[in-house]
Amino acid sequence: MSKILIVDDSPAQLFCLRKIVEEGGHHAVTADSGEAAVEMATDEKPELILMDIVMPGMNGYQAKRNIGRNESTRHIPVIFVSS
Repeated sequence: MSKILIVDDSPAQLFCLRKIVEEGGHHAVTADSGEAAVEMATDEKPELILMDIVMPGMNGYQAKRNIGRNESTRHIPVIFVSS
């Protein structure tokens, strides 16, 4: 079972993605902004991040850059998921 961080500002998208991840046997943690994603990646150390691109404040590209600059999180793969 892998820990997967799901990042999206839409509660509906978070719900759908969380359901898919958990039905696949994985543990899901969520964040609703780019800023929260950076913090959660550092704190939770997920094996994978599923991230929306368009979010208010820090968008997905900016969050990915911040995650990639941190020595403790740069190894975490990020898949952009955007509706």
